[in-house]
This record gives sequence, structure tokens and C-alpha cells, in this order.
Amino acid sequence: MRSDRLGETLLPKKLALPVFASDALSSVAYAPDEILLTLGLAGGTLALTQSWKIALVVVVVMAVVITSYRQNVHAYPSGGGDYEVASVNLGPRAGLTVASALLVDYVLTVAVSVSSGVQNAASAFTVIRGHEALVAVLIIVALTAMNL
Repeated sequence: MRSDRLGETLLPKKLALPVFASDALSSVAYAPDEILLTLGLAGGTLALTQSWKIALVVVVVMAVVITSYRQNVHAYPSGGGDYEVASVNLGPRAGLTVASALLVDYVLTVAVSVSSGVQNAASAFTVIRGHEALVAVLIIVALTAMNL
């Protein structure tokens, strides 16, 4: 069905959380690797002894993200997301700031996710090694073309 004929379509609340919280959750998902890498560089084996604490903190952060998104979905059922929350509570300028930040975040999420995936693939497929940046750019171009 064409977009102009759909009108306003809202997701059921059971689908809204996994669809819209996935961006924030994917950002949190990279935390353990980066924290362990930083601790490994700073203190060697310290990272291994602290890994369970890092996992616990990441789980708590994920729970906070999920809880906040659930509250937003219930408090603002019209589907405006973070833009609506900021606009209603803090004014239109704050809403535009949030919208701008989300646009930048969406671009960076794609770049970071693809880069991480290519880095992991390069460890399994030696053909990619040394060409990770090119492969990542090609994947991003392909994803962009598929979403046009």
C-alpha cells in the first residue's frame, strides 16, 4: 500500500518497544567489549577479574533503558517518541534538538554496527583483512540503497 494512502499508522505497544528501543540497546551492547578493552590496556588482567561487575552494570543500564522506553510508550501513545516527549515537556526547541541528535545517532549507529560486524568478520575471513574500511563502506552503501 502506498504511504499516502496509509494515513496515520501506530504500532501496537508490544512491537513499539523492540522496534524503537533497539537503537539504544544496540549502543549499550557495545559497552562490555569497550570497557574490557580499556581495562585490559590500563591494567592487564584487571579486566578479567572485573568482567562480572561490568556485565552486571551493563544489565542494569539495559534494564533502565527498557524501563524508560516502556514509560514513554505508555505515557505518549501517539507514537511521537523522544521528539514528542521533549517537545511537550521542554518546548519546541528542545524537541528539535532531540530530533537532530537522533538523526546523528541513527547515522552513527549504522556506521558503528557495520564497522563492528566487519571487524568480527575479518577475524573469520582473512580475505577481508586490510580492507575492512572498504568493506564497511560498501555494506553501508548497500544498506542505504536497500532503504531508498
